[in-house]
Amino acid sequence: MNTLKITIAIAILLLLTPSISNAQESTLEFENAASITTIVKKYIAALQKGNVATMNAQLSKDVMVRGLGGGLDSLNFKQHKEYYKESTSNYVHTISGELYLPVKVTDNWNEGEWVLVWGTNTVTNKKSGVIIPIPFHIAILVANGKISQMYYFYDMLNIISKEGWTITPPKK
Repeated sequence: MNTLKITIAIAILLLLTPSISNAQESTLEFENAASITTIVKKYIAALQKGNVATMNAQLSKDVMVRGLGGGLDSLNFKQHKEYYKESTSNYVHTISGELYLPVKVTDNWNEGEWVLVWGTNTVTNKKSGVIIPIPFHIAILVANGKISQMYYFYDMLNIISKEGWTITPPKK
């Protein structure tokens, strides 16, 4: 009987205690949704044209770009420019199937106005003619009219294998 009373008391206490949550607040409808999406679309269109200057013009001077080249790497403004100068000199980028979703996040570590982008970046190697379709996702934070953070997600193994590289498994 004592166990039953304790169990009921705990159940009542849990029901009456407000829950603590780390859930973020977010909305898909906010004042700057269209304007930040336009900035991101301009960046993506410039990539497709191989126009690195226009791509970089969309970035804040203290931008942090993560995920290019795979892994947990990060690039600053200057490194982003160099990365894409190299990429666009070796590859033609054709972007297709894009989907843009603006999201405003509050009350969390990732607070701000984001544009989430999905699509396929089909790259063609200018020397070899090898065509590599690369499905991608980019999470882009826009602040003060400029892209301030970018997180790239894509299948690096797909690119490596299409370029003829192989991965050697570890020795057992």
